[in-house]
Amino acid sequence: MKKMWFIGLILFCFLLIFLSGILIGKNIYSNKNSNMIVELPKPEITGGERGQLGIDKNVNEETIDKYLGRYDSVYRDMRMLKDPGNYELIGGDSYLSGFVKGFEVISLPYIVPVSGLPEVVGNTYIGKTLFRIDADGKYVPNYEESLDILKFYFPKDKYIFLMCGGGGYAGMTKSFLVSLGWDEDKIYNTGGYWFYNGKNNIQVKQNRNGKTVYDFWKVTYHDIDFDSLTEVNNE
Repeated sequence: MKKMWFIGLILFCFLLIFLSGILIGKNIYSNKNSNMIVELPKPEITGGERGQLGIDKNVNEETIDKYLGRYDSVYRDMRMLKDPGNYELIGGDSYLSGFVKGFEVISLPYIVPVSGLPEVVGNTYIGKTLFRIDADGKYVPNYEESLDILKFYFPKDKYIFLMCGGGGYAGMTKSFLVSLGWDEDKIYNTGGYWFYNGKNNIQVKQNRNGKTVYDFWKVTYHDIDFDSLTEVNNE
């Protein structure tokens, strides 16, 4: 009888040690990922010229680091790898020179026609797009898969953090998504990578052997293969 009691006591002790290990592990994980539970402020457009682009007052280039890595969010950089627009004339880079860690690239000019760029920049891409603007100023799909692609990359059940070079493409993307029924309170225009000085900078633009090169292999880039899509009959 005493032997059975002793064995039971040993098993109980092992069980306590096992459960304690699980709890300690969870606490360590929570501490390492504390940014996942940082409360998000409601989107609020800032003032001045940045406000005209729709950049957020509270979640932007200066604060984005503490909102990275959230399980309830997606992070999208809306630039092209090489934009036809001459962004060097406004202090930017036509190439995607770098990005904030965790952001994935899906190019806005492939989703909708872009307009309203600074005159000095010139035109951006003017080829095929997932959506077009009809005579009433509404966005309509050019392909049967257009809306499914949009929902996949910008899931409605997630918070969506948008970025680009200066904030313009990100603002256009938010306006576009909201016009199609996305919740504007779950979308943040975090501004432009050109103004980011945080610790999560992934540098793509490099100088090697006296030449400027771009390490695009670092970029999580989502291409849109228009040839594989089914065109909508617009007649």
